[in-house]
This record gives sequence, structure tokens and C-alpha cells, in this order.
Amino acid sequence: MELKNEFRVGVPIEQAWATLTDVEYIAPCMPGAQLTEIDGEEFKGQVKVKVGPITAQYKGVAKFKEKNESEHRVVLDASGRDTRGAGNAAAEVTAEMTADGDGTKIVITTELKVTGKVAQFGRGVMADVSEKLIGQFVESLEQKLLEPSSHVGESGTSAASADSSSEDGASTDESGPRKIDMPEPEPVDLLDTAGAPLFKRFGPFALVALVLVLLRRRRR
Repeated sequence: MELKNEFRVGVPIEQAWATLTDVEYIAPCMPGAQLTEIDGEEFKGQVKVKVGPITAQYKGVAKFKEKNESEHRVVLDASGRDTRGAGNAAAEVTAEMTADGDGTKIVITTELKVTGKVAQFGRGVMADVSEKLIGQFVESLEQKLLEPSSHVGESGTSAASADSSSEDGASTDESGPRKIDMPEPEPVDLLDTAGAPLFKRFGPFALVALVLVLLRRRRR
């Protein structure tokens, strides 16, 4: 399925480019996501989601398929598998940035394929969920950009990342993988996130069922 999201960040396009291509910097802003390892242009991590009482954890890998700075376009390939073997997910994510006054407009197109329990949601619900998750990501990102001690330099590496790497002794050798010490996130509850859309779709049926139950009770 194809999902499309659009948002705006209040920073110039060059800063937006440097920020959004620095996966280590933006990873903490992604709901339910944890970055665990960086190896050149390849990133390993996990995403936790809940469907009601059921929690699924996807471990996977992502890598840049295209990174065109002159056109401010980036394409990311990502794939993951449920650690319990209950399904898998794959996505090609394309982000295109254009200057918008003193800010930047960003359009994200996601080609998503999922199997397993998460696949029970239709395209409409998944679109609503992705829009809400993007909204949470943008809100978190904007707060992070306002922090005076957290910024992305011209090289695309965040100051906070550089400081933490030197303090905890993480290897800065780009010839091999580097482990990332990032706190484990809370899982994203898809039912909670999709609550309103689900009610819109199934609410009328629930109301009809309630009326029928009340009528039966009166007859009795």
C-alpha cells in the first residue's frame, strides 16, 4: 500500500536536509523506534508496536537507496521481521523537501508491505495511523531542534551524538559497525492511535447493535 504524508518544519531547507539525513539524531523522535547499530549507510534497529494486548517487535535494517542533496530528495529502504516470526514488514520511504518561506515543506511517500497481525488494518486505518505517528514525530523533532545543546552541523552529525560517542567510548571508526546506546522505547499502540478512525468506520454498526439489544430487553 502507498501512504503519503506532508508536514512542515520551521528551519531552512539546508538545516532540514542535514537533520533528516542524520538517522542517529532523529531516531529518538520516531515513536516506538530504537536505533541499535550504524554501519556506514546501513542502520539496524527495532520497532515495537501493540495491537491491543498483543505486542510485536520488528527487528530490521534500513539503508539509503538514494541521497540527492542538490534536489533534496532521499530514498530509504527498510525491512524487518517480527521476532516471534508472526509477520514481516518492508518499506521504501521517499522524502522530498522544498523551501517554504523560512521553513521547509517535506512530503514523505511510503510504499509499505506488511504481513501478520498488523496487516489486519486496512489502508484507510493505516493511513490515519501513519498521519498521527508523523505528527508525533514532527512535534518531537521540533522540540529537539529548539534545544540549544542539540543541533546538526554542516557535516550532518549532531553535536549531541558526537559528545555521547566520545563520552561513552563508542568507536568512531567508520570502517566498521558502531553500536548505539539508545533507551528502549515504549511500544506504539495501534488500536489506541487508530481509535477515532476505527470508531468512524465501525461506530454506526455498534450503535445499531446497541439499539437492537435495548429493543430485545424491552420486549422481554
